[in-house]
Amino acid sequence: MTQKMYQKKSSFFSHIISILLLPFNVTIIIPVLLKSFLPNRLLWGLEGPISALIFIVGLAIALTGFLLVIVTVSQFAKNGKGTLAPWDPPKKLVVSGPYRYTRNPMISGVAFVLLGESLLLCSMSVLLWFIFFTVVNYTYFIFGEEPLLTKKFGEEYLEYKKNVPRLLPRRKPWE
Repeated sequence: MTQKMYQKKSSFFSHIISILLLPFNVTIIIPVLLKSFLPNRLLWGLEGPISALIFIVGLAIALTGFLLVIVTVSQFAKNGKGTLAPWDPPKKLVVSGPYRYTRNPMISGVAFVLLGESLLLCSMSVLLWFIFFTVVNYTYFIFGEEPLLTKKFGEEYLEYKKNVPRLLPRRKPWE
């Protein structure tokens, strides 16, 4: 096997492992465990057309989040030459695709999936998991990830940080 083929195969498996360990656990395993083992208190207690509307909204939010995760993971692979995993981070600063609107679209995508799931499942425990996950991750970005990115990418990251918001997306993409 050539060195290039080995690197491609290794990169593919690194992506699969990082997806299974990170977003899959957060969006599938933990919500299933919460729903299974904690008291099943329904969030809304509504029936009829209102519950159908909540289900549709939840599905739309979850699918939007799932699509955002897929797009951002592919941006990390294609443009960043790395994965979402801390053990194989992108080698280049990713400022394309959804990263032109907000600095953390991958976590936003995961948060959307969790919010959508809480609506779909009418689960208070999944809603609380969504809140906890979101607060912990955005706190980590401020105090952990942003200083590391500044150190790793220097002026390039500082310019990006100055022009692209952390949480709420820009109206127009950053060029």
